[in-house]
Order: sequence, then C-alpha cells, then structure tokens
Amino acid sequence: MAGEAAKVTPTTSALEFREALPNKGTLLGLDLGTQTIGTAFCDAGWRIASPGKTIKRGKFGADKALMENLIRERSVKGIVIGLPLNMDGSEGPRAQSSRAYARNLSVLGLPILLWDERWSTSSAERGLIEQDMSRAKRATRIDSAAAAVILQGAVDALAGGLF
Repeated sequence: MAGEAAKVTPTTSALEFREALPNKGTLLGLDLGTQTIGTAFCDAGWRIASPGKTIKRGKFGADKALMENLIRERSVKGIVIGLPLNMDGSEGPRAQSSRAYARNLSVLGLPILLWDERWSTSSAERGLIEQDMSRAKRATRIDSAAAAVILQGAVDALAGGLF
C-alpha cells in the first residue's frame, strides 16, 4: 500500500464512489474528532455497518499506519469519512479539516467518499442510550458508534442507488 498505490481524489458523489467499486467490498467508515477517530466497517455486500475501534488521534503518519493495518486486516476496498457540514449545508473549519484528512489518506489508493454527518453523533448517542448504556461507557463508544451511523447512511444510499 505505502508508496505504491495511486493517489485518488476524495469525492462527495456517492455515484462516483460506487462506480469506483463495481464489485462492492468491505468499507471502512471514519468519524474524525480532534482527539479520536471512530471506526466502523460494513460487510462486502453493503448491508450492515458495525462499530469498530476508537483510535487515539496522533500525527498523521501514525494514523496512516493504523489505517493501513485496519485496511489490510479487513480487506477494505473503500473509505467513507464523515463530513461535518453546518446545518445550512455550508462548510466550516471542521469540514475543511475532514477534507484535508481525506486528501492525505488518498495516498492509500482507495476510493474515498466524504459523507454528510450532520446528525450522526446525536443519532449514535440516542442508540447507546436506548441500549441503557452508562454515560461513562457511552463516552468511550460514541465515536465508533457515530462512524457506524455515517457508514450505514452511505451504505444505504450506495446499495439502494439513492444518489
């Protein structure tokens, strides 16, 4: 992967992303925080997204190495990154940061989809509360749960052809 993969251009178009993966395949979902990165994975048939690990965010080189390991372990074919848009759909500093991270990850050579994550954290929090999870436990799992919400939204659109 490192050094030999062709750099790709991240996209916000589900259609472009889907066309880059005609045979589907396992996807990695990322919810980028300032201190942590929530991960999630979906099955190769694009039906169900499940939370993965929450990774402590570090320098990009260390993050990239962790992503490469996850990609290799799970045979990931594409990456979905949450794009934190403002409620009016505009992009602020957090969205620009997510775009920059996606551009940096593009060296891995996998298709990257930036997916609107406006309601992911609140949706994930509601789901964890419904599971009667304690506040302390929710705090450790919220990022990976949000990554699963982001990935599930993208997967639903991709599998259903809703572009």
